[in-house]
Amino acid sequence: MDKPENSSLQPPPPPPPPPPPPPHDRLIFTVNGERFEVPEVDPSTTLLEFLRTNTPFKSAKLGCGEGGCGACVVLLSKQNPNPNLNEIEHFTVSSCLTLLCSVNNCSITTTEGLGSSKDGIFHPIHERFSGFHASQCGFCTPGMCMSLFSAIINSEKNNNRPSKPGFSKLRVSEAEKSVSGNLCRCTGYRPIADACKSFASDVDLEDLGVNSFWRKKRDSTEKVNLSRLLPHYNPKDHASSILKNGHNFASGLLKSDKHSWYTPLTIEELQMLLSQRSDRTVEKNGNRIKLVVGNTSNSYYKETEKYDKYIDLRYIPELSVVRKNSSGTEFGAAISISKVISYLKQRNCESDFICSKIANHLEKIGSEFVRNSASIGGNLVMAQRKYFPSDITTLLLAVDSTVTILTGQHPRKHEKITIEEFLQKPPMGPTDVLLSVHIPFIGQTRNEGSNLNSRLTFESYRASPRPLGNALPYLNAAFLADISETENGVLVNYINLAFGAYGTKRAKRASRVEEYLCGKILSAAVLNEAVELVKSDVVSDEGTSYGAYRSSLGVGFLFQFLSTFWGDLSDYFKKSLLLEGSDRSKNIEMLSSAKQVVESSRDFFPVGEPMKKIAASIQASGEAVYVDDIPPPPNCLYGAFIYSTKPSARINNISFNSDTPTAVISAKDIPEKGENIGSTTIFASEPLFSPDFSRCAGDRIAFVVAETQKNANVAAKTAVLDYDTRDLDPPILTVEEAVERSSFFEVPPFLTPSNIGDFDKGMNESDHKIINAEIKLGSQYYFYLENQTALAIPDEDNTMTVYSSIQNPEYAQIVIARCLGIPEHNVRVITRRVGGGFGGKAMKAIPVATACALAAHKLRRPVRTYLDRKTDMILAGGRHPMKITYTVGFKSDGKITALHLNILIDAGVTEDSSILIPHNIISSLKKYDFGALSFDLKLCKTNRTSKSAMRGPGEVQGSYIAEAIIENIASYLSIKSDDVRTVNLHEYETLKIFYGSASEECVDYTLPFIWDKVAESSSYISRACLVEGFNKSNIWIKRGISRVPIVHELILRPAAGKVSVLWDGSIVVEVGGIELGQGLWTKVKQVAAYALGSIKCGEIIDKIRVVQADTLSLVQGGLTAASTTSESSCEAVRICCNLLVERLAPLREKLEDEIGIPVNWETLILQAHFRNINLGVNSYFVPDSSSSRYLNYGAAVSEVEVNILTGETRILRTDIVYDCGQSMNPAVDLGQIEGAFVQGLGFFMQEEYLTNAEGLVITDSTWNYKIPTIDTIPKQFNVEVLNSGHHQNRILSSKASGEPPLLLAASVHCATRAAIGAAREQMKSWGAVEGVDSSFHLDVPATMPVVKQLCGLNVVETYLQSLIALDR
Repeated sequence: MDKPENSSLQPPPPPPPPPPPPPHDRLIFTVNGERFEVPEVDPSTTLLEFLRTNTPFKSAKLGCGEGGCGACVVLLSKQNPNPNLNEIEHFTVSSCLTLLCSVNNCSITTTEGLGSSKDGIFHPIHERFSGFHASQCGFCTPGMCMSLFSAIINSEKNNNRPSKPGFSKLRVSEAEKSVSGNLCRCTGYRPIADACKSFASDVDLEDLGVNSFWRKKRDSTEKVNLSRLLPHYNPKDHASSILKNGHNFASGLLKSDKHSWYTPLTIEELQMLLSQRSDRTVEKNGNRIKLVVGNTSNSYYKETEKYDKYIDLRYIPELSVVRKNSSGTEFGAAISISKVISYLKQRNCESDFICSKIANHLEKIGSEFVRNSASIGGNLVMAQRKYFPSDITTLLLAVDSTVTILTGQHPRKHEKITIEEFLQKPPMGPTDVLLSVHIPFIGQTRNEGSNLNSRLTFESYRASPRPLGNALPYLNAAFLADISETENGVLVNYINLAFGAYGTKRAKRASRVEEYLCGKILSAAVLNEAVELVKSDVVSDEGTSYGAYRSSLGVGFLFQFLSTFWGDLSDYFKKSLLLEGSDRSKNIEMLSSAKQVVESSRDFFPVGEPMKKIAASIQASGEAVYVDDIPPPPNCLYGAFIYSTKPSARINNISFNSDTPTAVISAKDIPEKGENIGSTTIFASEPLFSPDFSRCAGDRIAFVVAETQKNANVAAKTAVLDYDTRDLDPPILTVEEAVERSSFFEVPPFLTPSNIGDFDKGMNESDHKIINAEIKLGSQYYFYLENQTALAIPDEDNTMTVYSSIQNPEYAQIVIARCLGIPEHNVRVITRRVGGGFGGKAMKAIPVATACALAAHKLRRPVRTYLDRKTDMILAGGRHPMKITYTVGFKSDGKITALHLNILIDAGVTEDSSILIPHNIISSLKKYDFGALSFDLKLCKTNRTSKSAMRGPGEVQGSYIAEAIIENIASYLSIKSDDVRTVNLHEYETLKIFYGSASEECVDYTLPFIWDKVAESSSYISRACLVEGFNKSNIWIKRGISRVPIVHELILRPAAGKVSVLWDGSIVVEVGGIELGQGLWTKVKQVAAYALGSIKCGEIIDKIRVVQADTLSLVQGGLTAASTTSESSCEAVRICCNLLVERLAPLREKLEDEIGIPVNWETLILQAHFRNINLGVNSYFVPDSSSSRYLNYGAAVSEVEVNILTGETRILRTDIVYDCGQSMNPAVDLGQIEGAFVQGLGFFMQEEYLTNAEGLVITDSTWNYKIPTIDTIPKQFNVEVLNSGHHQNRILSSKASGEPPLLLAASVHCATRAAIGAAREQMKSWGAVEGVDSSFHLDVPATMPVVKQLCGLNVVETYLQSLIALDR
């Protein structure tokens, strides 16, 4: 098709709109049926800000402020703008991005609006999330519920699908995808998927996992209608009626002059508004006009400046309608991406397949709740003006699209240009407007000049960390070609090749490649020349990460495209691995049925029952109160940290580029009797603020306080620090530099691990040696969904109450008291629940609480803070990076005789909890019998943020180091790594040598049994053979399978408990352990019911309530960490309950003797009160030193497949067998196992926690830090919670489950390594010389670029050259 020339054509006049109702001077909308009229509002206010500060509905949470996590998702209902359609639209939006003024005349529904405990009834979504154990910390759950609810109500509109009683019209694949944009760090997603799938009309309920509605019976032939056991759903009561109650749509636009929010109804009105912006205003104040549709650009380009005018473009017909004519379809620029997708799917035209494929690709842009607001025009403007790595521009380039823009000043003109010309223009000015996008009918225009045998083909591709999108691509591509079958082969008549997002300013066409291919008959030689041209065309700008990888993706995508009709791709590749092609089936389920085996024990009933988690239902309904949900006290102020961006620098001054904040709190404001202390451990303390000197990038310098959190954040972001580095030593930023300058922290002797055996002797006994091999491990960020937060309220007599999201309130109390110079009894720290911790809210939460307390103390006003995600990521520290060098000796069968390690651990600038890391590394590394083990560990002090404990601190690294050594030995000997693992597993006698008393009795050593059991349950041996066969018959996909064991040492710590029985028989339980989502409260409740149940006065579990931790109510609460706090807390409560039973038993016997019948609980307690029996008991459980340490065991088998063209790894299946002893709650432990494993996947496969050259974290948002999502977990995820029977020294025979399973995720990394090994063998068979050694190191994390590089960046070229050589 010829490209149209530049023109100034006016668009056809739109149909005359109906006269608008008169504007009103207040913003009107409803939330959950409640009408809100807002007379005055800052137009930059988001819907989330309003919901959380001006309504009682706090379920929508601030997780990222970027539309990247889904915690803030709500349902928006509005009248369809098309006057011909009298219907209501319902769709989800990110309330953190949606501007409040844009919801005028709309209805908002949050999860509270679906049902609640206050209404006396929960929605079936709430009940099923709870019953399928799909909510742990609960912070993400309200957003998940709303994403699912939106999918359900919109499926009900599909009249082409039959209704099925008890189910929605959703399909299983749609149910899974409904939450694909929502992040969860706790559950591992499988139970969330089950809760969603339970609503699908095509679900097989037998396939769903463990739940509280029915029990799966092994070998049972009994058929039960499971749908009757689920909380009933019907669309009348649980979909449409809920929303109708909330529909109270006002009419009329918002009056512009009062709110600085303008809503033009015509292009002429828009032109007039834009023309009022004088050049002088531009020169003096910069860009003061903001054009608004969905405001989703603010997720990427975060703005702090204020605007004079906000112009809402959604009501201009030319920008909001779709026009179709003989040449194609024109989309108004303000149409949402979701509506473009919907239209393209429905479109009936000759190029239907192109429309469909473009629509499928668009579904991978952002997440649905972002696409519902984001406009197609806004995406293109970001790409043109700010060089956003857009997928849409690439797609439009490939199909020769055009755009119409409104430019100029006086007069303004319409200009229609090609998308290529649009991208090449200078960046659009602030008052230039994109009006529409035209997509031509490709089939019609192309076939006019083609021969009759030709066919049109179109494909689009993207390589990104997440298959379903919600992640920027490393590269995207779209190809359009007309090809003919001739007697000489496949002829390319013409071809369009567009590439984008690879590190250049804009997407572009590969014109040289197009010119070369046109008129060519495809052959290996032609493809080889074409890919060489692609390599020279697709070149990233200097400084782009993974530039060579991005170029290789371009090569791979072109090869994949041309090979689909050249006939060289395997059938398997065509069917199942066109992962990034837009042709992938829309109804393929992400997750297949999985098997969860849990065994309940009734020895200590109700302990051992898979009870659903306490508060899961109110977490789903949004009623659970987190720290930031607490209503602000009167006169409350808000704080934000000012942090440094340079290491080792003096700070001379702080100034502000924004309005001056209310106060700036620094070390100078600490009371005379106080200390500059921000946190403490038993080893050392660290300062709250660095007053005059920045020790590292991310050092806390001051705490700015303002009237709102937004103002505090803006002040902190615009603060300017005056640095001075004259005459200072350069910072220490690597462990190597720390060694050179002898910068270390000392590890106390009692925590220093001891060598085992005689290393020299072991080396002499070996047949082979590997000398000084090297491993490097990076960091990992916690990514709890609830950021660090605290609220401090000053009270009478110099006291302070602090609400903190923290894992150790006791330590916060100590630090705050020392900082303020007051007694500890003047400080009360309260923690009800924590929205995810993983160790990040142990030490790192203390300075947050302390800063609020210090500000509140000085200003005598309440002060709270909620860190934004970027600040949280920069200050967090995260997991410990380290460098490992090892020397190992081994026999020819792989049996290791000796191992020595030199380990350099980056602790950062202060000790924090790093002192524990050396012990933990060696403890988990000892899982194999290394014969003799020696090591030299150094804890390096660097000018980086202090690292802290993160789930499995040190253990995950140590366990992985052992696996890396095993893999290297197997490669060296050219034998299977599984054989090397098996031959090095401990016998019980060597286990005792390596672990001492922690190894307990021989009967407790269950790993050999688990090792065989997981092989059997996973069919490991037969599948390993199948993987070998698969790899021989498939060129572009390689599979790997791996079996990995863990031995994890755990230590019980003291714990406090308190049980009180009230007059009505209800029971209050307090423990020092904090509910982080790990089910601690649930287990405590079960144990209390078991212990009190021994008095035999009926069922009492429903009378028990576990309440928040309060440092003045229960002392010595300790730290909730290291997986064992649940056990210790349960034992503390059992001690209390046993004492109560001792007091009550004589009374019960006496009463029964008097009345002659059994006494119920309420009567017994009432009589006990009358008889002055003490019904409150405190306890402090201190574990016996001889049994405080024990070992936990588990094993996993994982199978993956790797696309060697992109480096993408798909986890096909994981099988886990994990020993929980006698689980206190198998459902809770199952959730911990799955959640820990998936968090481990993040560490091993996805999460890059990177810094710049000065140590400042640069992966500081959901845009560039990617935790696992529902589309990246194992497709089949099988878990057996092994009930290994009675363990005499364990608390109720139970074992911990919180951290050890994370280590099993190394099985995926090892399986990926095996798949890469198969790819390298194949490369070698093609004649490659470089990059084909069987010994290689696979980095952690094994991201797509890392995997692809090891598979061969030039794999396509090598393959084609091998074919050319054969032809010769």
